[in-house]
Amino acid sequence: MSAWIGSTVTRIHRFQFGENREKEKKRKSGRQPSGSRTLLLLLLFHPWATLLSSARVTSVTLISIPTDLRAPPPSVCKRLNFPFTRSFSLSSRKLQMGENTVPRPTILITNDDGIDAPGLQALVRVLVSTDRYSVLVCAPDSEKSAVSHSITWRHPVAVSRVDIDGATAYAVSGTPADCTSLGISRALFPSIPDLVVSGINKGSNCGYHTVYSGTVAGAREAFFNGVPSISMSYDWVGGKSNSEDYVLAAEACLPLICGLVAVIKNNCYPTGCFLNIDLPTDIVNHKGYKLTKQGKSIFLMGWRKVSSETEGGNIQSNMSMDLDASLSSENIELTTKQGHTLFKRQITKSVINDEDIDLLSLQEGYITVTPLCGQSPAAVELQDFFKDWLLNVSEKSYSSAL
Repeated sequence: MSAWIGSTVTRIHRFQFGENREKEKKRKSGRQPSGSRTLLLLLLFHPWATLLSSARVTSVTLISIPTDLRAPPPSVCKRLNFPFTRSFSLSSRKLQMGENTVPRPTILITNDDGIDAPGLQALVRVLVSTDRYSVLVCAPDSEKSAVSHSITWRHPVAVSRVDIDGATAYAVSGTPADCTSLGISRALFPSIPDLVVSGINKGSNCGYHTVYSGTVAGAREAFFNGVPSISMSYDWVGGKSNSEDYVLAAEACLPLICGLVAVIKNNCYPTGCFLNIDLPTDIVNHKGYKLTKQGKSIFLMGWRKVSSETEGGNIQSNMSMDLDASLSSENIELTTKQGHTLFKRQITKSVINDEDIDLLSLQEGYITVTPLCGQSPAAVELQDFFKDWLLNVSEKSYSSAL
């Protein structure tokens, strides 16, 4: 395997993404930062284990390969438990090969914070700056946080062109799931993207909060339709975080995006999942990538009566659920009608346990990478319990009918 990879390397281009990180690190720590460490991206045909090294991403080294390079032998993909069906030629740029041109991989960006949100804007800028991808944007025209996987069914959605440097962008009146669905449908763009990225969200999405998240739903909708996807969320904390952190978060995730595009183009991407990525608050000093599993952490919610939509302020926590914007818009609508009583959510209790690997790892400073799927099966022991229970209920029902 190593010999095969070594034979493919023809030249190395280094893209320095450490400058902003080093400046931010110096500003926050008040000391001269140490020399940047390098994550060598031998990511072309490796599984998650390669993508999720614990190296610090202060600069990124990308390996270019010959334009006529074929995929790794089928035995390699079989050993990695990935499907293998065909070979391909991958290029980060449009490369001239006589009369033929290899198109750039296409990445579709969406989110739930709205098309003008700093997280989305930072992600687009970083991707465009690499000059490796065709970047498309199809995102809500306004805040759509915490709408989960809701879709627009009975009414059409309004779409308008938006100017974002280096990208083809549209704002949509629908939900994040609507935006993804439209973006991959070929009704808006001429082709299906290679990868859908939803984010970067303001606030983390771990545990059961992925169910509420419009950001995660944007990636899940792509997964439902057979398009590889990832959701990305930054653990924003008021008073500690600033808009520059979104740029650092996007740069830290760039190796993951590059590596995913590579395995997608090589037909080695596992089709049974999508990825949920959470980035720690102190992104400058993150501890690297960590593969995790979804936990059960959640903030239990109560309700209290309020006199106006602004009473009570915002829901604040280390794990932002982004509930306030959607609730605020609902309350504003209610106050225009006489006779309504207003209620607002409030956190009553946080539930976290030792099994919440995604949240605990995030709090420890790791960039967590959690494979998710669309199903929510119960544990095997619960299946056994309800099998016996259902049989018992059926027998009693039959007896009582006699």
